[in-house]
Amino acid sequence: MAHKTDIEIAREAKKRPIQEIGAKLGIGPEDLLPYGHDKAKISQSFIDSVQDRPKGKLILVTAINPTPAGEGKTTTTVGLGDGLNRIGRKAAICIREASLGPNFGMKGGAAGGGYAQVVPMEDMNLHFTGDFHAITSAHNLLSAMIDNHIYWGNELDIDQRRIVWRRVMDMNDRALRDIVTSLGGVANGFPGQGGFDITVASEVMAILCLASGLEDLQRRLGDMIVAYRRDRTPVYCRDIKADGAMTVLLRDAMQPNLVQTLENNPAFVHGGPFANIAHGCNSVTATTTALRCADYVVTEAGFGADLGAEKFMNIKCRKAGIAPDAVVVVATCRAMKMNGGVAKEDLGTENVEAIRKGCPNLGRHIANVKGFGVPVVVAINHFVTDTEAEVQAVKDYVAEQGAEAILCKHWAQGGAGIEDLARKVADLADSGSANFAPLYPDAMGLFEKIETVAKRIYHADEVIADKSIRDQLRQWEEQGYGNLPVCMAKTQYSFSTDPNLRGAPTGHTVPIREVRLSAGAGFVVVICGQIMTMPGLPRVPSAEAIRLNGCGLVEGLF
Repeated sequence: MAHKTDIEIAREAKKRPIQEIGAKLGIGPEDLLPYGHDKAKISQSFIDSVQDRPKGKLILVTAINPTPAGEGKTTTTVGLGDGLNRIGRKAAICIREASLGPNFGMKGGAAGGGYAQVVPMEDMNLHFTGDFHAITSAHNLLSAMIDNHIYWGNELDIDQRRIVWRRVMDMNDRALRDIVTSLGGVANGFPGQGGFDITVASEVMAILCLASGLEDLQRRLGDMIVAYRRDRTPVYCRDIKADGAMTVLLRDAMQPNLVQTLENNPAFVHGGPFANIAHGCNSVTATTTALRCADYVVTEAGFGADLGAEKFMNIKCRKAGIAPDAVVVVATCRAMKMNGGVAKEDLGTENVEAIRKGCPNLGRHIANVKGFGVPVVVAINHFVTDTEAEVQAVKDYVAEQGAEAILCKHWAQGGAGIEDLARKVADLADSGSANFAPLYPDAMGLFEKIETVAKRIYHADEVIADKSIRDQLRQWEEQGYGNLPVCMAKTQYSFSTDPNLRGAPTGHTVPIREVRLSAGAGFVVVICGQIMTMPGLPRVPSAEAIRLNGCGLVEGLF
């Protein structure tokens, strides 16, 4: 029997009007700003009105390092939300918005899959409610105002060689990574070197996701460092007087979006920083609002636990004053086999030995998450080709690590296929056994923080950094930024900075290529190895297969 594609399943969804979904969380129609019939923004006045309510339980879904075999972290997040509602718990899910870059590249969308999806799938994976466009516009308004300030006499004495604010766009376009600007003579300004990052790597995106409200948003935008003067003193966004106009552009984007799962349960979809180059979590506003409206909130952090979960704990939880009550680590038998050395085309064949060989990757993620003082359960995201022996091998391994692995069939069966995990997660969250603590204290030096993450999470032997990078970190400490957490930008495919090194490697080194101060977001970005803040498209991008069919419906999205 041919399986239906994700988009075919999504198109058959029996969606309820978004007002009905809001009502499940006590959000009245007057507090929903509808975008069509099936999506809405939640008003700031509602968000303000629920702040004194008790908080629900927070469940984080993370995963092993991603492989081409697929893990299904978002699918599990959505399925678990549906499963909790099926067993009678009042649950909401919180996920990030999709970037157009990977949609048209190779990763695809970010709305789940199979019968564990958030809808409307096409809208969510394309322009949605325009939040990313607003972030892109606000970011590039600042770029234009910096160049304009220099053009009209440079009153702030900006050293044009030390402009650190790059431009952004929400597309994978490697040609724009490093560019020359303002060619063409006097009327176009002074020629300079510039470049583009992808919108999800913008500090404006990080700020939108970490800000507690519009006032905090404007303050953080003002705190962003955009350039340095000849005497090396920083020039802030507020010196350029761009923070007010940027806040105006971001006013609606700050409000979380409400949509629904295939089983008509509420889903907050807001913000979208990548976890390999930014902090990889949905917005603090969405998560904290959901916690005031539901008894259980299931959220995810991007890529493997070495990136998303580490940043969720060390950056988002630290900044937002929240903590997870339970953590789910998603794994698949296919990915275990791949970590054990099996080629993608051979994954359909039973290979229990390869699973045992690949399981140490999962084991390390379990140990790392436990290191934050939170209870862990493993979700085995079921594929039809999995055999009983393979599933049992994963369960046995996880039991040896002092945790439990539960087989989940939400992709094929929706919430009904994940009830066992839902019960276990609810028990863990209700047990009060979480004793959460971040990995390092605020007061630790910046380079020591980098070493702590590299050694404790990546199991590296050492961190290599040029003297210029160490000097830069020391300078930021002297300027009062030493208490910030670090946001590691590295490949998602490995614990190391080598994307081809699978499993649980030890004895490797972490080379730091560059450090960037995100003073508004409140962290230091540490760029490791060859990671790019502007991805490129693959040889055959997904965009080649995306089209409208004869009925005017989108085909080819996944």
